[in-house]
Amino acid sequence: MKKIAIYGKGGIGKSTVVSNMTAALAEAGLLVMQIGCDPKSDSTRSLAGGKNIPTVLDCLRDRGDAALGDIVYKSACGALCVESGGPVPGVGCAGRGIITAFEKLEELDAYGVFKPDVVFYDVLGDVVCGGFAMPIRGGYAEEVIIVTSGEMMSLYAASNIAGAVKSFGARGYASLKGLIFNSKNIEGEEALVEKTAAEIETGIIYRLPRDPAVQAAEALGKTVVEAFPESEMAERFRGLARAVCG
Repeated sequence: MKKIAIYGKGGIGKSTVVSNMTAALAEAGLLVMQIGCDPKSDSTRSLAGGKNIPTVLDCLRDRGDAALGDIVYKSACGALCVESGGPVPGVGCAGRGIITAFEKLEELDAYGVFKPDVVFYDVLGDVVCGGFAMPIRGGYAEEVIIVTSGEMMSLYAASNIAGAVKSFGARGYASLKGLIFNSKNIEGEEALVEKTAAEIETGIIYRLPRDPAVQAAEALGKTVVEAFPESEMAERFRGLARAVCG
């Protein structure tokens, strides 16, 4: 079982990248569990037909408890989708919500019951503290990958995340596998991302071009791999999935 945490600045396209990797691996016959660790609870939206699935925290709030059938949604492509959820706006801590969700998944032996080949943790990465660091410091993920573009705030977040991973790595937790370069087509972007990769002593695992197929697929409530399987962008996501899990 491969367990990989995907971090990146909010709005960088991280959930799109993760969901398309999930769809590509499912297409190849692997069982993938994708766990959204963002209080917006939209990581798995394109896998679930453009809908938000019930979250772990919502189930715990509404029912006082949750069974695996309440919180694990099987998508059309066969992937297992989980959303940790978040607190009521203005009340509680989003990071604590992630910890609660992870504890519930462990209590229910989700990994043992489903036995996924790959687990992706899709984590909001503007900050790496508290519950947002849970996939790294909790021993859940073996590797961390950062999604970035050449935008300054995205690169700044990537540097911060890399620093946190290295700090935790010194204690025997997850290691940094590298960067996924999700292009925004800004001037000199590739050089900026390469420079940051060198500064944080890691490599670029894969480069994704900007492609209108991404927005077109999302408008249909689907991943590119499912909506446009013959497209060049779908093949790019398959290549990324192979690079990440190969």
